[in-house]
Amino acid sequence: MGGYKVLITTSGVGSRLGELTTFTNKSLVRVGKKPAISYAIESYPDDIEFVITLGYWGDQVRDFLTLAYPNRKFTFVEVDKYKGDGSSLGYSLLQAKGELQCPFIFHAADTIVTTKINEPTENWLGICHKLNHSQYRTVRLEGKLKIHDKGHIGSIGSTYAYIGLAGINDHKMFWSTLESEYEADKGDTNLSDCHAINAMLPNSEWVTHRYDDWLDIGNASELSIAREKIVDKFDILDKVDESIFLFEGFVIKFFHNETVCKNRVDRGNNLGTLTPTILGSTKNFYKYEYSVGDLFADCVDVPLFKKFLKWSNNNLWVMSTPSPSFTGVCKRFYFDKTNDRLAKFFKDHNIADGETKINGFTQPSVETLMNSINEDWLCTKHPSQFHGDFILDNIIHEGDGNFKLLDWRQDFGGELENGDIYYDLAKLNHNLLFNHHIVNEGHYSIIETNGEVRCDIYRSDILTECREEFHKFIIDQGLDLNKVKLLTAIIWLNMAPLHEPKLGRFLFYLGKLNLDKILKTL
Repeated sequence: MGGYKVLITTSGVGSRLGELTTFTNKSLVRVGKKPAISYAIESYPDDIEFVITLGYWGDQVRDFLTLAYPNRKFTFVEVDKYKGDGSSLGYSLLQAKGELQCPFIFHAADTIVTTKINEPTENWLGICHKLNHSQYRTVRLEGKLKIHDKGHIGSIGSTYAYIGLAGINDHKMFWSTLESEYEADKGDTNLSDCHAINAMLPNSEWVTHRYDDWLDIGNASELSIAREKIVDKFDILDKVDESIFLFEGFVIKFFHNETVCKNRVDRGNNLGTLTPTILGSTKNFYKYEYSVGDLFADCVDVPLFKKFLKWSNNNLWVMSTPSPSFTGVCKRFYFDKTNDRLAKFFKDHNIADGETKINGFTQPSVETLMNSINEDWLCTKHPSQFHGDFILDNIIHEGDGNFKLLDWRQDFGGELENGDIYYDLAKLNHNLLFNHHIVNEGHYSIIETNGEVRCDIYRSDILTECREEFHKFIIDQGLDLNKVKLLTAIIWLNMAPLHEPKLGRFLFYLGKLNLDKILKTL
């Protein structure tokens, strides 16, 4: 059948996903390697037109779709009332009426199916068998077809969840029926497609189609299940205000902060061939070529690591003219930022900065430790080209000792071109101990009892050997290993407020313990 369209409603707030939708639209929450809406888009033929309702963070949805799918056809419909009084799914649907005067498929933004979707050659409802269907609208196949509200009790064998996927062949009847339902109670915030369909049922023919691979990402618990079931995925420490999506041939990065996004693009262009080619950007997204090779975190060994250090020294860490003003940049970046982060950590965890006993050693307050650092010694006057998040997970080995750098930092204390080589060295030193694979598998521990703390993390034998070679490299280059170790501890303190409570507290105490240790050797 030709001439049908697909309607995807992204205008809603997605409040059931909690903090995940604080800075972005629910359709852009990552599942596997892609945002949820990509699974819907990629379910349909290339020549199908999509009608997308926009509301909450609507510009992000528009920008992502046009950047990720430049050859697809999208019609965007602005919804003025997408939250609060007068808002409803039904109201959002009606805003798209003028673009949908033909058979169409309604595809909820939080619905993922991977099997072929039926065309709207007839009126149909998408259903799925669920052992527990209490939190879904349901369709009972016994007797007269009807969509029941959430909480409806039906027999297990004949009651199915309605999955927010429907084929609308009788489109004129659908729109006139939905308009009548809306006019009857314009303040009904629960008005949806289901109300129009139920009102149509006595006067039209409907069938059901089962999609037993259905995944719902409409709430946090179902999103977690969907992320486990999607096979094509990667491990990453999630942040609510940024994300990364992987596609065939390209990568898209999302940043809620528009300045960060712009600076990432500018820095990527400045780094040139050391990073993948940037293919395009918008206010909150940039797109770059997918680098073919092996993630260095997955393939690193001591001989290859030594080649990488030589490559970095020859290609990345190009020193600039000494600048007395750069010392001030370093002081602000290392000390002001750390103090701000620590204040957030203490507030979020409701703890006071004071003396602690960690792994049998007693440390003073972090404030005391930070104040005892010789700022002039730590802060260099020798800026260099830099990466800024120099960890194994941000490096691709392309083969033959060639590398590409990913996920570079947007600036160094506001500087776009110059940074501190010691910050790059400390980030790598941190990652050789605090490795993402180890952390994601939960191979670390923190125990807090009777005012004492014990924290520990598994060590990789390969990474431990690489760390030893790294320290030799630092000394051989005439660099100060103590600076690297001290900055590594500061990096852990900075990371503490950015992660969930258990991991955050582990990082704080790991950082404090190591900061005290290195200061005692100076």
